[in-house]
Amino acid sequence: MQRGKTRRRVDVRLKEFGNKNYLANLTAMDASEVEFLAEKETVKIIPNFSLDKIYLIGGDLGPFNPGLPVDVPVWLALNLKQRQKCRIVPPAWMDVDKLEEMRDLERKEDTFTPVPSPYYMELTKLLLNFASDNIPKADEIRTLVKDIWDTRIAKLRLSADSFISQLEAHAKLDNLTLMEINTIRAFLLDSLNCLYKLRSNQHSGSSKGQFADF
Repeated sequence: MQRGKTRRRVDVRLKEFGNKNYLANLTAMDASEVEFLAEKETVKIIPNFSLDKIYLIGGDLGPFNPGLPVDVPVWLALNLKQRQKCRIVPPAWMDVDKLEEMRDLERKEDTFTPVPSPYYMELTKLLLNFASDNIPKADEIRTLVKDIWDTRIAKLRLSADSFISQLEAHAKLDNLTLMEINTIRAFLLDSLNCLYKLRSNQHSGSSKGQFADF
């Protein structure tokens, strides 16, 4: 089984879902916070200005020289782009041929296939919304990423439905992203919480019956 940055594992245990603090922690992150994390990913830009190296808490950036590519966080790339200070170089995976292969493989496999970035959907949205003129075939890329997303979310819903309907107590799903987990989170948590309560009540009733027989 492949491992790497894109690997995500959901490890669910009913006894954990009965803990209110655990539930509260899982429900703390929303979609906007996942997008905020995505903005920390690096992307290559071609600046049109000169600037010495800048020193930030998250690390050093630069130096910046006209025409020379440099890696910067997405949030800075978008800021410079909006000020017409750079051109953004799309990630290598943001290519029509590569995305078509990913889409076809995702549709073919029953399991979740590795994705090129743990924030592939968020990065696509950000870059196409603010720098579509720097990305060749932007409309095709938007459609392909949406197809990949829809296929994976459909698989995720089927997996969650199967998990709940079969009254399973433990499940593992590989290669999920934070945004995908966030999409199914509310449904899965509510369902598992109800399932935990039902099992607790059944266990309590069974124990009482044993004591009554004794």
